[in-house]
Amino acid sequence: MSICAITALQRVGLALGVSALAACGPAPSRHDAATARVVAADTEPGSWLSHGRTYSEQRYSPLARITTANVGRLGLAWSYDLGMNRGAEATPIVRDGVMYVTSAWSIVHAIDARTGAKRWVYDPKVSREVGPKACCDVVNRGVAVHGDRVYVGVIDGRLVALDAASGRVAWETVTVDQSQPYTITGAPRVADGLVFIGNGGAEYGVRGYVSAYDAQTGALRWRFYTVPGDPAKGPDGAASDAVLERMRATWTGAWWKDGGGGTVWDAIVYDPEFEQVLVGVGNGSPWNQQVRSPGGGDNLFLASIVALDAKTGAYKWHYQTTPGETWDYTATQPIMLADLTIGGVPRKVAMQAPKNGFFYVIDRANGQLISADPYLDLKPATDTPAGAPIAWAHAVDMKTGRPIENPEARFKAGTALIHPNPDGGHNWHPMAYSPRTGLVYIPIQDGAIDYTHDTAYRRLEGFQNLGVLIGTLPDDLQVRKAIRNSYRGALLAWDPVARKVAWRAARRGPYNGGTLAVAGDVVFQGTVDGHFLAMDAKTGKELWSFDNQAATLAGPVSYEIDGEQYVSVPAGYGGVFFLINGLFLPREGSPTNAHVYTFKLGGSAPAPVFRFTRVPTPKPPSLPVSEAEYRRGGLLYDTYCLQCHGIAAITGGVLPDLRKSGRLQDAALWKAAVVEEALSTRGMPRFGKQISPADAELIRAYVARQAALLYQDEQASPTTATH
Repeated sequence: MSICAITALQRVGLALGVSALAACGPAPSRHDAATARVVAADTEPGSWLSHGRTYSEQRYSPLARITTANVGRLGLAWSYDLGMNRGAEATPIVRDGVMYVTSAWSIVHAIDARTGAKRWVYDPKVSREVGPKACCDVVNRGVAVHGDRVYVGVIDGRLVALDAASGRVAWETVTVDQSQPYTITGAPRVADGLVFIGNGGAEYGVRGYVSAYDAQTGALRWRFYTVPGDPAKGPDGAASDAVLERMRATWTGAWWKDGGGGTVWDAIVYDPEFEQVLVGVGNGSPWNQQVRSPGGGDNLFLASIVALDAKTGAYKWHYQTTPGETWDYTATQPIMLADLTIGGVPRKVAMQAPKNGFFYVIDRANGQLISADPYLDLKPATDTPAGAPIAWAHAVDMKTGRPIENPEARFKAGTALIHPNPDGGHNWHPMAYSPRTGLVYIPIQDGAIDYTHDTAYRRLEGFQNLGVLIGTLPDDLQVRKAIRNSYRGALLAWDPVARKVAWRAARRGPYNGGTLAVAGDVVFQGTVDGHFLAMDAKTGKELWSFDNQAATLAGPVSYEIDGEQYVSVPAGYGGVFFLINGLFLPREGSPTNAHVYTFKLGGSAPAPVFRFTRVPTPKPPSLPVSEAEYRRGGLLYDTYCLQCHGIAAITGGVLPDLRKSGRLQDAALWKAAVVEEALSTRGMPRFGKQISPADAELIRAYVARQAALLYQDEQASPTTATH
């Protein structure tokens, strides 16, 4: 070990939950031409070359033609129909006058960035039977463009390289065991001849990893597993073997039987200064640590930021945000790199606001924790009123780097009402940093939910395995409306040096879109209720808005052509929130096709016109069952149906509303769909081996009662009832 590494270890200490095996300073770097172009992205500010514009992923554009003084003159330059009515989560890439963006089912679109005209479309032809493997919809968060290639991760686990000019396939490779419930929704990253890609599927029981593939050939170059496998099988022959025993020492029980989780489904950041990649690691499988690792332990590397050598995949350091994760508090949320002066000392840092409600600033040379502060209102349990939700933790001990948990939060006594809920304080939605204001702009929300230890847990192959029972909604319309009104979001401007909130802009609902900061001191953000907003970056004052008529959750981008600055953002219904959280969504009706909306000063293009048509609820059938049978029907619904059709059968408009389905009226048609797999080729899971005809009828009775609540609400308030 070098003197520098020894010094780093002495300075940080193993008790921090950090290991520093990195050199003390950046190594000199030599890059291929395509990588060098992204490293020098600030020399061509009119492009958006990588996922966060630059490798730092700050999502800041140096373009300054759009300012606080003139942003009110923005108008639509063009819109582009993405061709399907599912979620739009991709960050566009704009290079040499062409925009590359993905839609649902991993379809890639190349668009003329000036006019919105289609150049080409690539459809990977994914079987619709893959859909049930995806916990969080069949969305895709974008491509990587490098040299003459476009790279896309496909929902079925493939990695595909396309010719940038034509969209023709250059190569494709399968990155996962397709017999297992792995998926890919995240954008690849590319640097120095390597394509970095992770995967998802932890809710279904997989083992997470990140891989690097040869950018020219698609050959696997290295792989790093983020959790240990079956000890009886020995090493994996992977880059992670060097720390395999260290990982195993933090687990107990037979965790490998349920995969362990730890998928790298979003954040992968290439750091050219230290020639490393920082990866954000996800939740455990199952969620509940009492089931997954009953003897406790930190369960490395769940809920961690892990630094790996970019060329070899060798472990360098890690920081674990949530040791022994048990609430679905992933650390897969966006990671950004920055140079900050902290305490008068220049620091090269990584910043993250993961689900757990804390904002972390970490020295990316060695993994040393610099600061960790709650961006949500996280209090000690002793300061929380009786009956109110308790925070999982209220501070981080800077001597150890570990959270100071509220002991009740681990729901070992049975049930605990905890915040934040599994949506997290901040989810995948991109955050932006402006070096002009020194602020990070974070889309946040804070909701609470009951976590209950599932004492009857058993693994269900091909279905979600959480090990925890999540509180559902009461059958009381007034209480439901109160819950709906209590769950809100905000745009938070966070000062990472002063370690405090600079300003906060309230939103009407939770789960709002990603952010973009531009040099004209404007911040852009989309909202879950379909608006695209521009705000003063210094104060949060709203300056402009546009009705996109569909949820606008993706990361906006800005680019320039012939002296005109454009701002572009995809919008569309879909994603996990629209599958399960219909109660909190503002619009009802058949979802429109997703679109890309692009704006410029003085733009006057006509906007697409959509009509949201309320579909009346038929009078539901009366299915008399006992309360015990009704509760069992609800439990079966939560196990098999909730993930696609929503909590309490309240849909978000992406997939059919079972409360309004004609099949609900007819027991035979219901049985055909649920038990006899009549709809499996259209993407409905195969339940024949799991659900008996009698249980299917109990599920029908549960949905019928939910339909009766909606019918009652519509009869009382025909124009205002929404759920």
